[in-house]
Amino acid sequence: MADSIRQGNYIILPDPKHPGLTRSVKGLTHEGKHEEIKVVEEKPLTIFLNSTEIVTVMTIGDYPEFLALGFLFNQGMLRSYRLIQRIDYEHELQTVVVRTSEQTDYESKLQKKVRTSGCAVGTVFGDQMELIEGLKLPYLEVKTSWLYNLAKVINLTPSLYLEAGAIHGTVLCQEDKTLVYMEDVGRHNAVDKINGWMKTNNIEPEDKILYTTGRLTSEMILKTALMGIPVLVSRSGFTAWGVEIARQVNLTLIGRMRGKRFVCLAGEERLDRNVSPEGIKDEAQKYQRKGSRNP
Repeated sequence: MADSIRQGNYIILPDPKHPGLTRSVKGLTHEGKHEEIKVVEEKPLTIFLNSTEIVTVMTIGDYPEFLALGFLFNQGMLRSYRLIQRIDYEHELQTVVVRTSEQTDYESKLQKKVRTSGCAVGTVFGDQMELIEGLKLPYLEVKTSWLYNLAKVINLTPSLYLEAGAIHGTVLCQEDKTLVYMEDVGRHNAVDKINGWMKTNNIEPEDKILYTTGRLTSEMILKTALMGIPVLVSRSGFTAWGVEIARQVNLTLIGRMRGKRFVCLAGEERLDRNVSPEGIKDEAQKYQRKGSRNP
């Protein structure tokens, strides 16, 4: 488990200096110079539900227990944290075994699947739509001043992205405060880690905001809805089906959030425009998340 920066009782961010999350690699620049740059690690992690192998994910390696637990909940394979007996992580074998007090309905029909670090991997199990049937997320008014402050604070927070690039971040927020910041090579993994942390610490979702650097696809909306979080914000854009699902479940969906700019495609009636964007500065170029700070 990575060390972490703490604020009060909340984990803010896995420590980017934790050994094993990045490594230095020597390469040749366009100027013909040999330089060392830091790159993020990518390791396989196999998740078991009791004795059944579920999936192998590619991950940076931090918080494997949160990742496994959040993945199983986000896939609808676990419904109650009370069923969890223990979670065993084996570093040498790169496996996590989530053990429950009774067999789940899923174990008898699962087949081994592999999820790569690519973004367009889709859902591993396709019954999430059934799980959100009739779901209506709680009402949460969102002040635009919160959004502007979060965009600034998250950009300034030390991160693996700023150290090495090639990584996604997901942040659990409450009003304009960041509570938990997780990163991984896939945006899905980062969201699953947040969910695993919330389940482990019995954190209520009704007044929370989920911020991600990834695209607002159908899977990201489904994960957020199943987590019970009523607001999802991203630096990136939308897909049509993602917007449709967000409107169906009353999820406030905000994308292209950079500096003073954003677009709300679902839940605009829940926005409180309490500050004028005219007084907000545009995002500085050095904080625009398009690549690493490394040369």
